[in-house]
Amino acid sequence: MPNSHSQSDKRVVYQEFGNDNAAAFERPTPDLPPQQQNVRVQATRAGRKGKTVTVITGFQTKPETLTALVKQLKTQCGTGGTVKDNEIEIQGDHKQKILEILLKLGYKAKISGG
Repeated sequence: MPNSHSQSDKRVVYQEFGNDNAAAFERPTPDLPPQQQNVRVQATRAGRKGKTVTVITGFQTKPETLTALVKQLKTQCGTGGTVKDNEIEIQGDHKQKILEILLKLGYKAKISGG
């Protein structure tokens, strides 16, 4: 087959800056102070084999900030938890306790769902 190009055959006609411009296409993560973040706290069982977890959503901050926050929440609730897709999951139903902690830290937190 004449003129067939493989996927690895990337011919650049014109390139002004460097070789890797992946950083230019990354979506920036806004790092807002807690007072400007509207976070939602809700307990859910969906897709977790009947186990209740408290999910905190709506964060607009860096992953490092979420990691530090999840560590603090896990310690104060005495349970496990994780960060998934910019959301915090804490094992068990700790809506009220987490809401109080987030409010003390300055977040505009609300309980959502029933």
